[in-house]
Amino acid sequence: MKILILSSTFPYPPSRGGTEIRTFNLLKYLHRHHHVTLVTQRHAGVTDAEVEELRRSVSDLAIFPLPEDPPPQGGIAGTAGKVGRFLQSMALATPPNVLHRYSPAVQAWVDSHVFAGKCDAITCEHSVNEIYIRPEFRNRALTAINIHSSVSGWIRNHLEMGASPNPVRDRLYLHLLLNRYEKRYCSKFDRLAVTTEDDRSQLLELSPGARIEVIPNGVDLQLFPARRQDPGGRGLIFVGAMDASHNIDAARFFALEVLPELQQRYPDATLTIAGARPAPEVHALSDRPGVTVTGAVPSMAEYLHQATVCVISLRTGYGIKNKTLEAMAAGVPVVASDRGLEGLEVDSAGVPVRALRANRVQEYVEAIGQLFENPQLRQQLSENGRALIETEYTWERAGQRYEKLLIAG
Repeated sequence: MKILILSSTFPYPPSRGGTEIRTFNLLKYLHRHHHVTLVTQRHAGVTDAEVEELRRSVSDLAIFPLPEDPPPQGGIAGTAGKVGRFLQSMALATPPNVLHRYSPAVQAWVDSHVFAGKCDAITCEHSVNEIYIRPEFRNRALTAINIHSSVSGWIRNHLEMGASPNPVRDRLYLHLLLNRYEKRYCSKFDRLAVTTEDDRSQLLELSPGARIEVIPNGVDLQLFPARRQDPGGRGLIFVGAMDASHNIDAARFFALEVLPELQQRYPDATLTIAGARPAPEVHALSDRPGVTVTGAVPSMAEYLHQATVCVISLRTGYGIKNKTLEAMAAGVPVVASDRGLEGLEVDSAGVPVRALRANRVQEYVEAIGQLFENPQLRQQLSENGRALIETEYTWERAGQRYEKLLIAG
Protein backbone atom coordinates (compact mmCIF):
# COMPACT_ATOMS: atom_id res chain seq x y z
CA MET A 1 0.00 0.00 0.00
CA LYS A 2 1.26 3.50 -0.86
CA ILE A 3 0.70 5.88 2.07
CA LEU A 4 1.26 9.64 2.00
CA ILE A 5 1.83 11.16 5.46
CA LEU A 6 1.63 14.92 6.04
CA SER A 7 3.32 16.34 9.13
CA SER A 8 4.21 20.03 9.36
CA THR A 9 5.99 19.12 12.62
CA PHE A 10 9.37 17.56 11.84
CA PRO A 11 8.94 14.20 13.64
CA TYR A 12 12.53 13.60 14.69
CA PRO A 13 14.00 13.06 17.21
CA PRO A 14 11.06 11.21 18.77
CA SER A 15 11.74 12.81 22.14
CA ARG A 16 11.13 16.48 21.36
CA GLY A 17 7.42 16.43 22.18
CA GLY A 18 4.21 14.41 22.08
CA THR A 19 3.45 15.15 18.42
CA GLU A 20 6.92 14.04 17.33
CA ILE A 21 6.80 10.86 19.42
CA ARG A 22 3.42 9.71 18.11
CA THR A 23 4.07 10.65 14.48
CA PHE A 24 7.52 9.05 14.27
CA ASN A 25 6.60 5.76 15.91
CA LEU A 26 3.48 5.28 13.79
CA LEU A 27 5.19 6.09 10.52
CA LYS A 28 8.10 3.81 11.44
CA TYR A 29 5.66 0.94 12.00
CA LEU A 30 3.81 1.60 8.72
CA HIS A 31 7.11 1.70 6.83
CA ARG A 32 7.77 -1.91 7.81
CA HIS A 33 4.82 -3.07 5.70
CA HIS A 34 4.05 -0.29 3.21
CA HIS A 35 5.59 2.33 0.94
CA VAL A 36 5.52 5.48 3.09
CA THR A 37 6.09 8.96 1.71
CA LEU A 38 6.47 11.68 4.33
CA VAL A 39 6.01 15.38 3.62
CA THR A 40 7.28 17.57 6.44
CA GLN A 41 8.63 21.02 7.24
CA ARG A 42 12.07 21.70 8.68
CA HIS A 43 12.65 24.33 11.35
CA ALA A 44 15.97 25.97 12.17
CA GLY A 45 16.78 23.54 14.99
CA VAL A 46 16.75 20.43 12.77
CA THR A 47 20.24 19.13 11.95
CA ASP A 48 21.36 17.33 8.80
CA ALA A 49 22.05 14.24 10.92
CA GLU A 50 18.44 14.23 12.13
CA VAL A 51 17.22 14.50 8.55
CA GLU A 52 19.26 11.44 7.61
CA GLU A 53 18.00 9.48 10.62
CA LEU A 54 14.40 10.27 9.69
CA ARG A 55 15.05 9.28 6.08
CA ARG A 56 15.84 5.73 7.23
CA SER A 57 12.31 5.32 8.60
CA VAL A 58 10.40 6.19 5.40
CA SER A 59 10.46 5.20 1.74
CA ASP A 60 10.52 8.78 0.43
CA LEU A 61 11.02 12.08 2.25
CA ALA A 62 9.98 15.52 0.97
CA ILE A 63 11.16 18.41 3.15
CA PHE A 64 10.03 22.04 2.91
CA PRO A 65 10.97 25.07 5.01
CA LEU A 66 8.61 26.45 7.63
CA PRO A 67 7.23 29.88 6.73
CA GLU A 68 9.14 32.67 8.41
CA ASP A 69 7.55 34.59 11.26
CA PRO A 70 6.50 38.10 10.26
CA PRO A 71 8.69 40.83 11.77
CA PRO A 72 7.23 42.19 15.02
CA GLN A 73 5.40 45.48 14.70
CA GLY A 74 4.19 47.82 17.37
CA GLY A 75 1.67 50.60 17.53
CA ILE A 76 -1.07 50.98 14.94
CA ALA A 77 0.65 48.72 12.39
CA GLY A 78 0.94 45.89 14.89
CA THR A 79 -2.68 46.20 15.96
CA ALA A 80 -3.84 46.34 12.35
CA GLY A 81 -1.86 43.18 11.59
CA LYS A 82 -3.47 41.29 14.48
CA VAL A 83 -6.95 42.45 13.45
CA GLY A 84 -6.26 41.43 9.86
CA ARG A 85 -5.12 37.95 10.86
CA PHE A 86 -8.17 37.55 13.11
CA LEU A 87 -10.57 38.53 10.32
CA GLN A 88 -8.84 36.19 7.89
CA SER A 89 -9.17 33.33 10.38
CA MET A 90 -12.87 34.05 10.84
CA ALA A 91 -13.48 34.21 7.09
CA LEU A 92 -11.68 30.92 6.43
CA ALA A 93 -12.86 29.20 9.65
CA THR A 94 -9.24 28.24 10.26
CA PRO A 95 -7.06 29.10 13.30
CA PRO A 96 -4.16 31.53 12.76
CA ASN A 97 -1.49 28.94 13.63
CA VAL A 98 -2.78 26.67 10.85
CA LEU A 99 -2.77 29.49 8.33
CA HIS A 100 0.72 30.55 9.40
CA ARG A 101 2.18 27.08 8.79
CA TYR A 102 0.50 26.74 5.40
CA SER A 103 2.95 26.41 2.50
CA PRO A 104 1.81 26.88 -1.13
CA ALA A 105 4.85 24.82 -2.17
CA VAL A 106 3.69 21.90 0.00
CA GLN A 107 0.17 22.24 -1.42
CA ALA A 108 1.46 22.10 -5.00
CA TRP A 109 3.57 19.02 -4.20
CA VAL A 110 0.66 17.23 -2.50
CA ASP A 111 -1.74 18.10 -5.32
CA SER A 112 0.66 16.73 -7.91
CA HIS A 113 1.30 13.54 -5.93
CA VAL A 114 -2.39 12.80 -5.30
CA PHE A 115 -3.73 13.68 -8.75
CA ALA A 116 -0.99 11.55 -10.32
CA GLY A 117 -2.41 8.56 -8.43
CA LYS A 118 0.76 7.96 -6.41
CA CYS A 119 -0.96 7.10 -3.10
CA ASP A 120 -3.68 4.79 -1.87
CA ALA A 121 -4.13 6.59 1.45
CA ILE A 122 -3.35 10.05 2.80
CA THR A 123 -2.94 10.67 6.52
CA CYS A 124 -2.54 13.96 8.34
CA GLU A 125 -0.56 13.87 11.57
CA HIS A 126 -2.21 16.43 13.84
CA SER A 127 -5.11 18.63 12.76
CA VAL A 128 -2.91 21.51 11.54
CA ASN A 129 -2.18 19.46 8.40
CA GLU A 130 -5.83 19.20 7.37
CA ILE A 131 -5.42 22.42 5.39
CA TYR A 132 -3.71 20.52 2.56
CA ILE A 133 -6.60 18.08 2.04
CA ARG A 134 -8.97 19.00 -0.76
CA PRO A 135 -12.51 17.49 -0.67
CA GLU A 136 -11.94 15.91 -4.08
CA PHE A 137 -8.99 13.87 -2.74
CA ARG A 138 -11.55 11.42 -1.36
CA ASN A 139 -12.28 10.34 -4.95
CA ARG A 140 -8.65 9.32 -5.42
CA ALA A 141 -7.45 7.92 -2.07
CA LEU A 142 -8.60 7.12 1.43
CA THR A 143 -8.25 10.21 3.60
CA ALA A 144 -7.49 9.91 7.32
CA ILE A 145 -6.48 12.29 10.08
CA ASN A 146 -4.64 11.43 13.28
CA ILE A 147 -5.94 14.29 15.43
CA HIS A 148 -3.70 13.75 18.50
CA SER A 149 -6.08 15.93 20.59
CA SER A 150 -9.14 18.11 20.08
CA VAL A 151 -8.15 21.79 19.76
CA SER A 152 -11.50 23.04 21.04
CA GLY A 153 -11.43 20.54 23.93
CA TRP A 154 -7.91 21.63 24.85
CA ILE A 155 -8.81 25.34 24.87
CA ARG A 156 -12.06 24.75 26.75
CA ASN A 157 -10.25 22.77 29.44
CA HIS A 158 -7.61 25.51 29.85
CA LEU A 159 -10.36 28.09 30.28
CA GLU A 160 -12.26 25.97 32.80
CA MET A 161 -9.11 25.51 34.91
CA GLY A 162 -8.06 29.17 34.71
CA ALA A 163 -4.83 28.16 32.96
CA SER A 164 -5.27 30.05 29.70
CA PRO A 165 -2.54 32.67 29.12
CA ASN A 166 -5.06 34.81 27.20
CA PRO A 167 -8.61 33.93 28.32
CA VAL A 168 -10.34 36.75 26.42
CA ARG A 169 -8.78 35.72 23.15
CA ASP A 170 -9.36 32.00 23.77
CA ARG A 171 -13.05 32.45 24.64
CA LEU A 172 -13.49 34.44 21.44
CA TYR A 173 -11.74 31.81 19.33
CA LEU A 174 -13.59 28.95 20.99
CA HIS A 175 -17.07 30.32 20.39
CA LEU A 176 -16.53 32.01 17.03
CA LEU A 177 -13.96 29.75 15.38
CA LEU A 178 -12.72 26.48 16.87
CA ASN A 179 -15.96 24.51 17.09
CA ARG A 180 -16.77 25.55 13.52
CA TYR A 181 -13.25 24.67 12.40
CA GLU A 182 -13.26 21.16 13.84
CA LYS A 183 -16.71 20.41 12.48
CA ARG A 184 -15.63 21.56 9.01
CA TYR A 185 -12.35 19.70 8.75
CA CYS A 186 -13.72 16.43 10.20
CA SER A 187 -16.15 16.27 7.29
CA LYS A 188 -13.24 16.08 4.80
CA PHE A 189 -11.95 12.73 6.03
CA ASP A 190 -13.04 9.14 5.61
CA ARG A 191 -11.56 8.15 8.98
CA LEU A 192 -10.35 9.89 12.11
CA ALA A 193 -8.07 8.72 14.92
CA VAL A 194 -7.87 10.10 18.47
CA THR A 195 -6.02 8.95 21.58
CA THR A 196 -8.85 8.70 24.16
CA GLU A 197 -12.59 8.14 24.46
CA ASP A 198 -12.93 11.70 25.84
CA ASP A 199 -11.59 13.12 22.59
CA ARG A 200 -13.82 10.78 20.58
CA SER A 201 -16.91 11.97 22.47
CA GLN A 202 -15.85 15.60 22.03
CA LEU A 203 -15.54 15.25 18.25
CA LEU A 204 -18.70 13.17 17.84
CA GLU A 205 -20.66 16.09 19.31
CA LEU A 206 -19.31 18.27 16.50
CA SER A 207 -19.43 15.63 13.77
CA PRO A 208 -22.09 12.98 14.51
CA GLY A 209 -21.68 9.88 12.40
CA ALA A 210 -17.96 10.37 11.78
CA ARG A 211 -15.87 7.20 11.80
CA ILE A 212 -13.56 7.84 14.75
CA GLU A 213 -11.21 5.20 16.14
CA VAL A 214 -9.40 5.42 19.47
CA ILE A 215 -5.71 4.62 18.98
CA PRO A 216 -3.75 5.30 22.18
CA ASN A 217 -0.07 6.21 22.30
CA GLY A 218 2.60 3.68 23.09
CA VAL A 219 6.04 3.40 24.68
CA ASP A 220 9.35 2.22 23.29
CA LEU A 221 10.10 -0.44 25.91
CA GLN A 222 13.80 -0.46 25.03
CA LEU A 223 14.08 3.27 25.82
CA PHE A 224 12.04 2.85 29.01
CA PRO A 225 13.01 -0.46 30.66
CA ALA A 226 11.54 -1.36 34.04
CA ARG A 227 13.77 -0.31 36.91
CA ARG A 228 15.67 -3.08 38.67
CA GLN A 229 15.19 -1.86 42.23
CA ASP A 230 13.22 0.60 44.33
CA PRO A 231 15.55 3.47 45.32
CA GLY A 232 13.55 4.22 48.47
CA GLY A 233 13.86 7.70 49.90
CA ARG A 234 11.40 10.54 49.32
CA GLY A 235 12.33 11.75 45.87
CA LEU A 236 9.55 12.95 43.54
CA ILE A 237 9.86 13.66 39.83
CA PHE A 238 7.76 15.58 37.30
CA VAL A 239 8.73 15.22 33.63
CA GLY A 240 7.79 16.90 30.37
CA ALA A 241 8.60 19.61 27.86
CA MET A 242 8.82 22.52 30.25
CA ASP A 243 7.86 25.25 27.82
CA ALA A 244 4.36 23.78 27.33
CA SER A 245 1.60 25.67 29.13
CA HIS A 246 0.00 22.57 30.69
CA ASN A 247 3.35 21.38 32.07
CA ILE A 248 4.24 24.84 33.39
CA ASP A 249 0.91 25.02 35.20
CA ALA A 250 1.29 21.48 36.61
CA ALA A 251 4.86 22.03 37.84
CA ARG A 252 4.00 25.34 39.49
CA PHE A 253 0.87 23.91 41.12
CA PHE A 254 2.79 21.02 42.62
CA ALA A 255 5.89 22.96 43.67
CA LEU A 256 4.01 25.94 45.13
CA GLU A 257 0.92 24.30 46.61
CA VAL A 258 1.47 20.57 47.14
CA LEU A 259 5.15 20.22 47.98
CA PRO A 260 5.15 22.66 50.96
CA GLU A 261 2.25 20.74 52.51
CA LEU A 262 4.02 17.45 51.89
CA GLN A 263 7.23 18.76 53.42
CA GLN A 264 5.35 19.60 56.62
CA ARG A 265 4.96 15.84 57.05
CA TYR A 266 8.15 14.73 55.24
CA PRO A 267 10.81 17.48 55.53
CA ASP A 268 13.26 15.54 53.35
CA ALA A 269 10.83 15.28 50.39
CA THR A 270 12.34 16.63 47.16
CA LEU A 271 11.02 17.39 43.68
CA THR A 272 12.99 17.08 40.44
CA ILE A 273 11.47 18.83 37.41
CA ALA A 274 13.09 17.16 34.38
CA GLY A 275 12.49 18.26 30.82
CA ALA A 276 13.79 20.40 28.01
CA ARG A 277 13.31 24.13 27.53
CA PRO A 278 12.15 25.16 31.02
CA ALA A 279 10.31 28.48 30.91
CA PRO A 280 11.46 31.30 33.23
CA GLU A 281 8.62 30.62 35.66
CA VAL A 282 9.77 26.98 35.86
CA HIS A 283 13.42 27.97 36.36
CA ALA A 284 12.28 30.16 39.25
CA LEU A 285 10.95 27.10 41.09
CA SER A 286 14.53 25.97 41.74
CA ASP A 287 14.65 28.68 44.41
CA ARG A 288 12.10 26.70 46.43
CA PRO A 289 13.35 24.32 49.16
CA GLY A 290 13.93 20.84 47.80
CA VAL A 291 13.21 21.69 44.14
CA THR A 292 15.67 20.96 41.30
CA VAL A 293 15.07 22.02 37.68
CA THR A 294 17.31 20.01 35.34
CA GLY A 295 16.48 21.16 31.83
CA ALA A 296 17.07 18.54 29.12
CA VAL A 297 18.52 15.26 30.36
CA PRO A 298 20.45 12.55 28.46
CA SER A 299 18.09 9.74 29.54
CA MET A 300 14.66 10.37 30.98
CA ALA A 301 14.40 6.70 31.95
CA GLU A 302 17.45 7.01 34.21
CA TYR A 303 15.96 10.01 35.97
CA LEU A 304 12.67 8.17 36.43
CA HIS A 305 14.46 5.15 37.86
CA GLN A 306 16.07 7.33 40.54
CA ALA A 307 12.71 8.69 41.79
CA THR A 308 10.59 7.19 44.54
CA VAL A 309 7.36 8.44 42.94
CA CYS A 310 6.45 10.17 39.67
CA VAL A 311 3.83 12.91 40.07
CA ILE A 312 1.72 13.94 37.09
CA SER A 313 -0.13 16.94 38.45
CA LEU A 314 -1.72 18.08 35.19
CA ARG A 315 -4.82 20.22 35.50
CA THR A 316 -5.32 20.87 31.78
CA GLY A 317 -4.90 19.14 28.44
CA TYR A 318 -6.88 16.48 26.61
CA GLY A 319 -5.49 13.24 25.24
CA ILE A 320 -3.44 10.35 26.56
CA LYS A 321 -0.19 11.44 28.23
CA ASN A 322 3.16 10.05 27.13
CA LYS A 323 4.71 11.00 30.47
CA THR A 324 2.25 8.74 32.29
CA LEU A 325 2.85 5.79 29.97
CA GLU A 326 6.63 6.22 30.15
CA ALA A 327 6.71 6.42 33.95
CA MET A 328 4.60 3.27 34.24
CA ALA A 329 6.81 1.51 31.68
CA ALA A 330 9.86 2.48 33.75
CA GLY A 331 8.29 0.81 36.78
CA VAL A 332 7.94 4.04 38.78
CA PRO A 333 4.85 4.36 41.02
CA VAL A 334 2.59 7.11 39.67
CA VAL A 335 0.37 9.61 41.47
CA ALA A 336 -1.61 11.53 38.89
CA SER A 337 -4.65 13.69 38.27
CA ASP A 338 -7.69 12.79 36.19
CA ARG A 339 -6.07 14.63 33.26
CA GLY A 340 -2.81 12.75 33.78
CA LEU A 341 -4.65 9.40 33.78
CA GLU A 342 -7.02 10.16 30.91
CA GLY A 343 -7.70 7.12 28.75
CA LEU A 344 -6.10 4.68 31.21
CA GLU A 345 -7.85 2.06 33.32
CA VAL A 346 -5.83 2.18 36.53
CA ASP A 347 -8.17 2.07 39.52
CA SER A 348 -11.60 0.88 38.41
CA ALA A 349 -13.41 -2.12 39.83
CA GLY A 350 -12.06 -5.46 38.70
CA VAL A 351 -8.60 -4.27 37.64
CA PRO A 352 -5.37 -4.30 39.66
CA VAL A 353 -4.37 -0.88 41.00
CA ARG A 354 -1.83 0.59 38.58
CA ALA A 355 -1.60 4.21 39.82
CA LEU A 356 -2.98 6.42 42.59
CA ARG A 357 -5.32 9.26 41.69
CA ALA A 358 -5.20 12.79 43.15
CA ASN A 359 -6.60 16.15 42.08
CA ARG A 360 -6.55 18.32 45.20
CA VAL A 361 -3.61 19.27 47.40
CA GLN A 362 -4.57 17.01 50.30
CA GLU A 363 -5.25 14.09 47.96
CA TYR A 364 -1.69 14.36 46.63
CA VAL A 365 -0.27 14.53 50.14
CA GLU A 366 -2.20 11.44 51.25
CA ALA A 367 -1.45 9.37 48.14
CA ILE A 368 2.26 10.22 48.11
CA GLY A 369 2.44 9.59 51.86
CA GLN A 370 1.04 6.12 51.34
CA LEU A 371 3.76 5.34 48.82
CA PHE A 372 6.56 6.86 50.92
CA GLU A 373 5.59 4.64 53.84
CA ASN A 374 4.61 1.43 52.06
CA PRO A 375 7.34 -0.30 49.95
CA GLN A 376 4.93 -3.14 49.14
CA LEU A 377 2.44 -0.71 47.60
CA ARG A 378 5.24 0.88 45.58
CA GLN A 379 6.24 -2.54 44.27
CA GLN A 380 2.62 -3.40 43.47
CA LEU A 381 2.14 -0.24 41.40
CA SER A 382 5.53 -0.73 39.74
CA GLU A 383 4.69 -4.25 38.56
CA ASN A 384 1.06 -3.55 37.63
CA GLY A 385 1.92 -0.38 35.72
CA ARG A 386 4.63 -2.08 33.71
CA ALA A 387 2.37 -5.04 32.92
CA LEU A 388 -0.34 -2.69 31.60
CA ILE A 389 2.12 -0.98 29.24
CA GLU A 390 3.54 -4.25 27.97
CA THR A 391 0.05 -5.55 27.24
CA GLU A 392 -1.80 -2.53 25.88
CA TYR A 393 0.48 0.44 25.20
CA THR A 394 3.37 -0.47 22.95
CA TRP A 395 4.00 1.25 19.62
CA GLU A 396 3.68 -2.15 17.97
CA ARG A 397 0.08 -2.39 19.15
CA ALA A 398 -0.67 1.25 18.27
CA GLY A 399 0.85 0.74 14.82
CA GLN A 400 -1.32 -2.32 14.19
CA ARG A 401 -4.44 -0.31 15.04
CA TYR A 402 -3.38 2.56 12.80
CA GLU A 403 -2.63 0.20 9.92
CA LYS A 404 -6.04 -1.41 10.31
CA LEU A 405 -7.69 2.04 10.19
CA LEU A 406 -6.00 2.75 6.85
CA ILE A 407 -6.56 -0.57 5.10
CA ALA A 408 -9.90 -1.79 6.51
CA GLY A 409 -12.84 -1.62 4.15
